[in-house]
Amino acid sequence: GAAPPAAGAAGPTRLGASVSPDGRYLFVGQAGTGTGLARWQVARFDMRSGEADVITQAEGGGLRPLVSPDGKRVVYATRYETKTGLRVRNLETGGDRWLKWPITRDEQESGGSPSRDTLPGYAFMPDGREILVTSNGKIQRLNIETGVEVPVPFKAKVALDVGPDLEFPYRVPQGPVRAKLIQDPRQSPDGKRVVMSVLTNLYLMDIGSASAIGKPRRLVLSPDRSALDPVRGDASSAVPSDNAFKPTWSPDGHWIAYVTWSPAGSGHIWKVRADGTGQPQQLTKLSAFYTDITFAPDGLRIVGLRGNEYQRQQSFSEFGGLRIPLDLVWLPASGGDVELIVPARGLGRPHFTTDGNRVFVYSNDGVISLRYDGTDRRTHVRVTGPGRGGVPRPPAADAVVMRPDGRWALADVNNQLWVVAVPPFTGSPATISVRGPAVPVKRLTDIGADYFAWADEGKTITWAIGSTFFRRAFDTIDFGPAKPTEGEGAKPAEGEETPAAAAAKPAEKKDPLDVDKNVQRVEVAIEIPRASPKGTIVLRGATIITSKGDELIQHGDIVVTDNRITSIGRGLKTPAGARVIDARGKFIVPGFVDTHAHWEFRTHDVLEPQNWSLIANLAYGVTAGLDVQTSTNDYFAYQDLVETGQSIGQRAFMTGPGVFSSNDFQSYEATLAYLKRYKEHYRTTNIKSYMVGNRKQRQWVVQASKELGLMPTTEGGRDLKLDITHAIDGMHGNEHTLPVFPLYKDVVELFAKTKTAYTPTLLVNYGGIIAEEYFYATTEVHDDKKLNRFYPHNVLDDLTRRRRVWARKDEFVFILAAESAAKIQRAGGLVGVGGHGQLQGLGYHWEMWGLAMGGMTPREVLRAATIDGARIIGFDQDLGSLEAGKLADLVVLDRNPLDDIRNTNTVRYVMKNGELYDGDTLDQVWPVQQKLPSFWWWNAAPRAPITSTNGGR
Repeated sequence: GAAPPAAGAAGPTRLGASVSPDGRYLFVGQAGTGTGLARWQVARFDMRSGEADVITQAEGGGLRPLVSPDGKRVVYATRYETKTGLRVRNLETGGDRWLKWPITRDEQESGGSPSRDTLPGYAFMPDGREILVTSNGKIQRLNIETGVEVPVPFKAKVALDVGPDLEFPYRVPQGPVRAKLIQDPRQSPDGKRVVMSVLTNLYLMDIGSASAIGKPRRLVLSPDRSALDPVRGDASSAVPSDNAFKPTWSPDGHWIAYVTWSPAGSGHIWKVRADGTGQPQQLTKLSAFYTDITFAPDGLRIVGLRGNEYQRQQSFSEFGGLRIPLDLVWLPASGGDVELIVPARGLGRPHFTTDGNRVFVYSNDGVISLRYDGTDRRTHVRVTGPGRGGVPRPPAADAVVMRPDGRWALADVNNQLWVVAVPPFTGSPATISVRGPAVPVKRLTDIGADYFAWADEGKTITWAIGSTFFRRAFDTIDFGPAKPTEGEGAKPAEGEETPAAAAAKPAEKKDPLDVDKNVQRVEVAIEIPRASPKGTIVLRGATIITSKGDELIQHGDIVVTDNRITSIGRGLKTPAGARVIDARGKFIVPGFVDTHAHWEFRTHDVLEPQNWSLIANLAYGVTAGLDVQTSTNDYFAYQDLVETGQSIGQRAFMTGPGVFSSNDFQSYEATLAYLKRYKEHYRTTNIKSYMVGNRKQRQWVVQASKELGLMPTTEGGRDLKLDITHAIDGMHGNEHTLPVFPLYKDVVELFAKTKTAYTPTLLVNYGGIIAEEYFYATTEVHDDKKLNRFYPHNVLDDLTRRRRVWARKDEFVFILAAESAAKIQRAGGLVGVGGHGQLQGLGYHWEMWGLAMGGMTPREVLRAATIDGARIIGFDQDLGSLEAGKLADLVVLDRNPLDDIRNTNTVRYVMKNGELYDGDTLDQVWPVQQKLPSFWWWNAAPRAPITSTNGGR
């Protein structure tokens, strides 16, 4: 018979079970290995013998079998070319013929969704002579023998009880930029100061007591300046030649060590006196990528992680974490050679207990210690979070750090901070589950922690989230009795509560643990002037497509003063002293808005401000975007760096890290507390509810978002049933393709009337070969001069030199998905354009062109790309259309996009926030003329060796 899968191993996906009338045979659609159509076939299980046979080998797959009432026939679905049909097999004779073609398209290329199978259901009538099947949005009654079908009249009057409207109109922030993040804050040994990295600079702040909280002061690390400097008014003066990160105190509190990283791809370890005297001292001799440094307890050594600088430069994205091999190393605190302890191989968070001869590190295997020569490796403790269904082993904590006495540890579990007792080392590690502990544990946060550390020799616990620093005395923690927690990992019941009732239910007030009376909270307010141009510029004589309805202004002028449009129309007067740009024969549209962006950043707190992905998008006219799942919190720093003018790029709005099911919400109060990290600490208005759990948990996210004024978008998850509940329950948005096409009036009107923002991300569509493969096959990318200026060459090589897909045009389903998006928009819904970060800049235009290929008119595409996109991300009061009073974000095109949507890629100029750039080079044209700073890959190509002419001498 068929052997069951090994314990803990996943078996093949099987869907759509149908049992023969005698109960002997079970027919299923079964997915094999691979990704092609043929991986889905019909399998038959003999319930007596346990044997299994795959009974189809159709090149179009075999799906959703259905046994006739007499057990003599089985109907199944398969593809013929690009369309799905039904075949019927006579189980007695083996005869197999077409029954109906085409029917509703199957979902076998979306992988199948457990909630809905790979095809809508169909059913035999009791006599077995007819089946009921859906086709073209109707229910048909089909005769098995004759093939004659009769429509079944069906009407339903639907009155849905839907959730709240979570569209909150916000304004684009103006005035000084208050830094959203303090990175790696560390309290001084005497408890009176905290040092931190903020927007690539180091700051010190007095925190001696609640009544003695000082103002942040920047540590100036250039050799010609005083080491301590108050926060300055000129943002540019706060930028050292090398950016400083990862500060750490010497045990005596006299020194602060830190790492640097420069845009040229080089880094060092430095130290500077904490009292502001003297000059910074470079400790490393050789440049490399350094991170996670810490002093040994005696202050004589510094331990940290080291990686190859060239490899980091080549690893263009760190979305999922650092992608280069690292070594665990040490060097003398006075400077000198760097010595290898061991290749890190996943080890991180180096730290010490009072035993200065052993270095402690953390990996998914637990807290490990070893000697400076890499020997005598010991695993001390493993900390796990709540178990999840289908996962045989509970997930490890994200990070664990031992207390100096070795008896306790701090653990980051599901974005929350815990303190756990560590049993004495006996040769094998103890495993501690924070949800079912056999030793004392205590949860310290409900809102969460970005950074945490022990301070004051373990007497104090510190953590930070956003720009807020917290600390708590260890002796104020009441652990209570240690006992296992009942129902570990249990999910709240789905319940029958309607969306409206769930949203209207009054919240039970309960203060988060983070505001316990024993927790001191310190707000770190570091403000830097927001970059904004001064002066007036006039764009004269263009055809202006305003996105204010169908308005079109021929021979129009736009007057921009500072960063806002002051007037727009025909024959406007030129203000005195204004710069005039002749735009006759050009076409001006609002700046494009990417409603589903993913940018490529250096992360994990060692940042690189001048970011190529933000620059590339701006060069292609994408003046604003929303990254809908940033993986790490430090993306917010890049948003601030653009706003202060330290970086060039588009407006970069962020959701922050997604809200995932790993948060394991057990109550509305827990959900509300966690979402406060986004609104109150990250100060964002958008979040990503990423398949956060069951429907009750998703409704809690809706409720909490309503209370906090957040706009949650969601992960579509290739599951139309899930997507429909998103719309019904009140989620603001739904990301990715609705995986069934075509859509009909029911789903179209649901999304339109609930105003659930829909961004189909056609480049990575569900249900078939993704659209980006079509555009790679029909567009020159590798040799595109503009892309080569703004894209790392190694990345272009990786993306373009060897694509793995070629297919006929009719095999691409993104056109069908785009047709459905057009239906939603025409019904009054919100449809956005999201490039998904597939090809920064140009990929956004591919997305627009894909929507047009599905039937959207050029004006409808522009509406999605401009005013509706701005509304989706919450900033249509300032962005998305060309009107007096709005921020000056616009694109000047050489050719008319209303004639051909592909003319969107004829960018002559792009203006963001009143600053005008050349579309080919992104050199600034107004209010100052300056070249775009160079990127490392511009001169990175290898050169042929020089041939000697003197015999090699």
